[in-house]
Amino acid sequence: MQNSPAAARPGAFGFTSTAFLIVAFLTGIAGALQTPTLSLFLTNEVHVRPAMVGFFFTGSAVIGILVSQFLAGRSDRKGDRKTLIVFCCLLGVLACVLFAWNRNYFVLLFVGVFLSSFGSTANPQMFALAREHADRTGREAVMFSSILRAQVSLAWVIGPPLAYALAMGFGFSTMYLCAAAAFIVCGAMVWLFLPTMRKEPKLKSAVMEAPRTHRRDALLLFVICTLMWGTNSLYIINMPLFIIDELHLPEKLAGVMMGTAAGLEIPTMLIAGYYAKRFGKRFLMRVSAVAGIFFYAGMLTVHTPVVLLALQLLNAIYIGILAGIGMLYFQDLMPGQAGSATTLYTNTTRVGWIIAGSLAGVVAEIWSYHAVFWIALAMTLVTQICLSRIKNI
Repeated sequence: MQNSPAAARPGAFGFTSTAFLIVAFLTGIAGALQTPTLSLFLTNEVHVRPAMVGFFFTGSAVIGILVSQFLAGRSDRKGDRKTLIVFCCLLGVLACVLFAWNRNYFVLLFVGVFLSSFGSTANPQMFALAREHADRTGREAVMFSSILRAQVSLAWVIGPPLAYALAMGFGFSTMYLCAAAAFIVCGAMVWLFLPTMRKEPKLKSAVMEAPRTHRRDALLLFVICTLMWGTNSLYIINMPLFIIDELHLPEKLAGVMMGTAAGLEIPTMLIAGYYAKRFGKRFLMRVSAVAGIFFYAGMLTVHTPVVLLALQLLNAIYIGILAGIGMLYFQDLMPGQAGSATTLYTNTTRVGWIIAGSLAGVVAEIWSYHAVFWIALAMTLVTQICLSRIKNI
């Protein structure tokens, strides 16, 4: 019943769209329960040094790139994304169960991260399935995708505070089991309610191509987005330990800060999308970079809970514009290469995690968690310089 085209039945598209929204929220919740507390989990539960925490994030990003690239290529060439998403959810459950009960660093790194890389791939595969469904049923794809992204942002409003509440109140095992439950419900929703999209035979397999036009600008934008996502990754890795171990503030504050930023990102993304044509994408990206400079300068200088929460407005502008405009900027610089442009943009987040994981642990161990924000501030300044040299679109 679910496998027939949605357009075949009146009202089916609305029901299927609702299922997509729920799945987007659940995949977001599964990630938002795990990532914000990971550095704290490794420090307090696995008892490793800051450098090993950073290495864990770097290793996670590398393994994630390999797994996601393999699955992306395979899903584009053959098979049904729906089955793949269910499979990824099941492996995500196994990863959460392993993190709930195992405390061996290397088992978590090589087995747990491998499994969780499949689990995290459920989200982008869901977006790809939604795009195929929108194209087949005649729905406006960009707006539908934006609404799905808002669901993920909403999950990150709720997820980090909930993760800290569960971890601090009931233990990390309970928190990871809740993430496993989210994956289970998500997999069931996908299997029961999302459509099957049969692949059309293709003469060529989907391979990421180099930019045909604006190669210098596309490379420069890759550097810019990598630096921006790298600073955000530094913040996610470093901030919880900075709040708890150096400022000696309540653990839950870190979760509230992440949730506040995610909530403010939703209107920021919508506003940026509305004004993109009027002011141009480079101008908005420069506004984003300026907000990042002030945000990390604030993290270096103010350390009271109220002001730290107020700073999240700048953080939301920084990441909200990047998330809403970055991919569109790549697509404009690479006309006729939407798939390759999207892959390039996605890889900037992963390379950013690799850079952040390498820097965060080493800098924190040699100097302090506070010093990591100096690195982030320097990266945002370099970003602003690069933005002055890129083509305005």
